[in-house]
Amino acid sequence: MKKLNCWEYMKCGRQPGGEKEGELGICPVTLNEDLDGAHGGIGAGRVCWAVVGTFCGGTVQGTYAKKLKDCTMCDFMALVKREESLDPLGFSTARSDIEKTHKKKKRNTSSK
Repeated sequence: MKKLNCWEYMKCGRQPGGEKEGELGICPVTLNEDLDGAHGGIGAGRVCWAVVGTFCGGTVQGTYAKKLKDCTMCDFMALVKREESLDPLGFSTARSDIEKTHKKKKRNTSSK
């Protein structure tokens, strides 16, 4: 089963080439290189809650601490949590944990 990125699930159209790119701009989640591949997403597409400046709910989401509360009530985050809870490396909402897990997974994959 294909893992969806947030812009595919939310149908926001803010990915490069998306229908809302001109009107609202490109979402920083789609261009995030630090978290590219985390939980199998493109950019930070499966860890969008860890990126500030997203445009969820019609408003720009600010700091991580402020937006996380809203994100924990998001259907997309719940989907990722369900899908990733089966992974031995687990699921976390903390950016530092996500980055650590992502680096560990990359190391494990490249050493095979």
